[in-house]
Amino acid sequence: MKKNFRQDNKTAYLLLSPIVVLLTIFVVIPFIYAIKVSFYNWSFYQESTFVGFQNFYMVITDRLFGEAVWVGLKFAFMVVPAMLVLSFLFANVVKNLGPKFSGIVKTSIYIPTVISGIIASVIFVFIYDYMGGLANYVIGWFGYEPQAWLAEVSTALPSIAAPAIWLGFGFTSLIMLAGLHDIPESYYEAADLEGAGPFKKMWYITIPLMRNVILYLLVTGFIAQVSQFELSLVMTNGGPLSETTTPNLYILNHFRNDVMVGNSIAASLLLFIVLGSISAIIFRVLNSEKAVDG
Repeated sequence: MKKNFRQDNKTAYLLLSPIVVLLTIFVVIPFIYAIKVSFYNWSFYQESTFVGFQNFYMVITDRLFGEAVWVGLKFAFMVVPAMLVLSFLFANVVKNLGPKFSGIVKTSIYIPTVISGIIASVIFVFIYDYMGGLANYVIGWFGYEPQAWLAEVSTALPSIAAPAIWLGFGFTSLIMLAGLHDIPESYYEAADLEGAGPFKKMWYITIPLMRNVILYLLVTGFIAQVSQFELSLVMTNGGPLSETTTPNLYILNHFRNDVMVGNSIAASLLLFIVLGSISAIIFRVLNSEKAVDG
């Protein structure tokens, strides 16, 4: 018995070794090196000098970095809850469709997921165009004047949130649909016998048993949206008045413009701490549970 157990362990370690090697080369070593660089006045063109925590102090005391983190959090709060609610409702609809039609719907809804964020940005820039954009054409039906969607402080960030929801909607919907299919039908049959209506079944069966799926999507969604920079880079370049400058766009701008890159590395590590804190808070608020056996 022990011999078989050791043999299984050797097989498992052998299968895991390629990914461990890749993670070490492309994640662990660069991460350790980034920590080292963050303590230096590091440059591609000059000799590096040790400055201790000066880079971290400069980032923390930089008003623009704090504003960028706040913009990232606002952006995530706009995108993630809306995407979760819409995908949850959509997944419930698809679940009740016939096999052939649901397959077509699932394929169609997943298409935006494989579209590059750059391409999506260009598409929505044309949609928001002041003179001939679709958005102003639609609101014109209701008697409203054309809006400069990407140039106004009040509308710039929500305008970028719309393509972010569109890009992530397909993936989130399919994950939700997989979670719904994992719930045993016997639970709903028992609820029917007790006379429970659709709302009660959703509140007392579906949502509690989808907790792990929702937790996963919350964590990955918030990390992805706080880290978003493609949409704001292409659509507004961080404007107007830094209203759409996300943390990663802040870091990118400093990396491109500063001779010394230690500041950018320090900002990246601080963002890593922020994202880790967000994940920890979500895990604390929504405790995961063991999967339900069908």
